Amino acid sequence: MKQLRAAVFGASGYSGGELVRLLERHPNVTLAKAFARSMAGELVGDVLPGYSSAAGQRFEEFTTGIELDAEICFLALPHGEAMEIAPGLLDRGKIVIDLSGDHRLTDRALFEKYYKRPQSSPEEVLHQAVYGLPEWNSEAIQNARFIANPGCYATSVILALAPLVAEGAIEAEPIVVNSMSGVSGAGKKASIEYSFAEVNENVKAYRLGDHQHIPEMETVLGGLGAPVSLTFTPHLIPVTRGIYTTICARLSSDLSEFELQGIFTKYYETKPFVRFRADRIPEIRRTTGTNFIDLYAQLLPEHHQVMIISTLDNLMKGAAGQAVQNMNLVCGFPETEGLL
Repeated sequence: MKQLRAAVFGASGYSGGELVRLLERHPNVTLAKAFARSMAGELVGDVLPGYSSAAGQRFEEFTTGIELDAEICFLALPHGEAMEIAPGLLDRGKIVIDLSGDHRLTDRALFEKYYKRPQSSPEEVLHQAVYGLPEWNSEAIQNARFIANPGCYATSVILALAPLVAEGAIEAEPIVVNSMSGVSGAGKKASIEYSFAEVNENVKAYRLGDHQHIPEMETVLGGLGAPVSLTFTPHLIPVTRGIYTTICARLSSDLSEFELQGIFTKYYETKPFVRFRADRIPEIRRTTGTNFIDLYAQLLPEHHQVMIISTLDNLMKGAAGQAVQNMNLVCGFPETEGLL
């Protein structure tokens, strides 16, 4: 089989570096280019130690006129940069998987409100992007050329709530969501608030009421049933990687534990990266370094509510792992290739 040639933009960041690692071990892919403006000229192996096949490869700075011998491009870039690059790559016939939030929302006003910048992609590009949540959108992904990879928080919340929303099992009134994320979720940027001294032995909520994943979660979940309203509170915790989400929602009608488990089994029994367990509360360490999301659900009958817990690795199922999962679907590889 001919090797698929891939390019990673933002390859020196946390998600980009994880992509390099995954693509290097993928049996059907060759890493053709590793773009990183701030690290241009540096050996990939010096910045991302342990990646043996990248030992002689250097980071490059991308310019629009550069010859790009790659069929698929991963954009692991800060918000605002992917929309400047994606249209040109699509015009050149590339498959594009955007890990940033630039193309997850088609509503420009909503994007500007939450991302604090205008959405500049042409209309045809914006509406060409397919939301890349494989467990719920695999058919569209398989026929796509442009994938908007979901956000890490959004993945943890949508996969936890989607079966209950699709079945009409919970009320669409404000659903209370608390999520905790490791520091790598903020990206590899220098900032006092993400320094060791500030994060260690500390927990802090942030972006109350205006986190950019809120409209993403509400839009996707609303497309599965009635409009959904979330009260979402993200927290920064002193771990490097991982997301832990707890959700409390009101039931729309009486539900037994057997019926609750049946709903999750119905939707996820055949999904290779979703592990639903009714007998074990999830832990971050059980998903670290993997593309799995672990789910747990329990009824609170005295309050007519259900509690759902999810955990995943924000750099894997929340970013690079899910991007490779999407690549596998687009390119006709087994969905789990290079991820197990």
